[in-house]
Amino acid sequence: MRRLIATLLILFLSAAPAMADLRAAVNALGQAKLAGLEQAIKAVAAEPGEAPQKVLDALGEGNLYLRKSDNQVYIAKAGDGAYQLTDPVTGTAAGEAAKDDLSKIKINNALRRLIKATAGGSDLASPDAAKRLAAAQEVFKSGDAASLPALEDALAKETVPAVKTALERARAAAILASDKPDDVKLAAISLLADSGNRDVLPVLSVAAQGTGPVADAARKAVAGIQTNLAYWNVLQNVWYGISLGSVLLLAAIGLAITFGVMGVINMAHGEMVMLGAYTTFVVQEVIRTSAPGLFDVSLLIALPLAFLVAAAMGMLIERIVIRPLYGRPLETLLATWGVSLILQQTVRMIFGPTNREVGNPSWASGAFELGQMSITYSRLWLVIFSFAVFAGLYVLMNKTWFGLQVRAVMQNRRMASAIGIRTPWIGALTFAVGSGIAGIAGVGLSQIDNVSPDLGQGYSIDSFMVVVFGGVGNLWGTLVASMTLGIINKLLEPFAGAVLGKILVLVFIILFIQKRPRGLFALKGRFVDA
Repeated sequence: MRRLIATLLILFLSAAPAMADLRAAVNALGQAKLAGLEQAIKAVAAEPGEAPQKVLDALGEGNLYLRKSDNQVYIAKAGDGAYQLTDPVTGTAAGEAAKDDLSKIKINNALRRLIKATAGGSDLASPDAAKRLAAAQEVFKSGDAASLPALEDALAKETVPAVKTALERARAAAILASDKPDDVKLAAISLLADSGNRDVLPVLSVAAQGTGPVADAARKAVAGIQTNLAYWNVLQNVWYGISLGSVLLLAAIGLAITFGVMGVINMAHGEMVMLGAYTTFVVQEVIRTSAPGLFDVSLLIALPLAFLVAAAMGMLIERIVIRPLYGRPLETLLATWGVSLILQQTVRMIFGPTNREVGNPSWASGAFELGQMSITYSRLWLVIFSFAVFAGLYVLMNKTWFGLQVRAVMQNRRMASAIGIRTPWIGALTFAVGSGIAGIAGVGLSQIDNVSPDLGQGYSIDSFMVVVFGGVGNLWGTLVASMTLGIINKLLEPFAGAVLGKILVLVFIILFIQKRPRGLFALKGRFVDA
């Protein structure tokens, strides 16, 4: 018992000076002006143990107060009629205080960033690799030279490659903010320049200010990274163009068939896309209320339903509106435009005029980095989905009996009818298939666009541009045209803007069609060539 009491006494006596030093540093926070708080925060952070970080966390959250009666600093939280006080050093309750007896220690955004950096420094020794990685990234952003000792210790112990790389970058940023010799700073600049990442530019830009070998090396590194990023930006825009092209492909591929077979300018094609998107919304609403566990497969459930809904509507439009107007393109255009207005207003009455939320499944959420490019999973799956739809339609049109009859009707409708093909039914089925594919497109577009009654309007004109540019009724022409227009549009946007870029694309198509009226890939056949 005597030994135990003696041990506890020794521990208490050894801890007392440390607690006294921490208490003095904490109380200094209450006495310092805003300009002197940075040094006071660093003094608290330099104290050993976990208590200093809890004090700084309270300061960052706005819960650190100075009690006016004794000039002591406490962690305070509002209670019933008074503030509940906690001793910041021991963590024990310290009674209550009236609001008028307390003065809040206020900080600005720069001090908040400093507090985050100190928190990162304390997490560098965490057993959790994710916390160490986050801490290294925070220290890198702050570029605080005071964190160098902690970074050196963490680097010596680190075994995870990703965390070690982050620690090396944080150490390089801290070296550039320190008074280390020039050769050490040049090595740090070389390390940051080799990474080629966009986020090292602010650190190198600060180091590039002034004169001397360090500033010269930093400016050279900044120029090299900017040149490298310019190439990556082009690739990023090409990816955006492929993504846009996949959207145009989905929206236009069904129209390419119906326009090619029937010669009908269907102004309600965009509304088939809208119906597919709203079908997806309804499916997700049912799943949310009835079977939440199936949400990740909601899109797979919506695909066949969207096809059936849009195909049924397309068949109905063909039988009631379009069939009596064969051979009268102007009347057909006006009639289908009227149908599009009717469908839009019907959807407004049922679902309302506001946008509806269609959620992304877990496998279509988030993004990943490829070099200096950011690729979202939703866009990636949309590109894959559009090519899958194209492949399925290509097989249908070129490897089946139905596709053979459709191609015969495209090339010479009268001859196809003369050899026994029921051209009215082929036209109706083709219109239904084209509308169904537009419905499937609506499922994909619901993941990247607002689901509203006006969803289809934005794609109707673009779909006709793709079909005319690629060649009426030609699937390969539709694929090439959609990707070409998408990439050109996105490459022009950084220089000309979105609106002027679309105008330039439209002018290009007009000039191209004057030279090649049948598009990139013209169909062959007696009727077509006549």
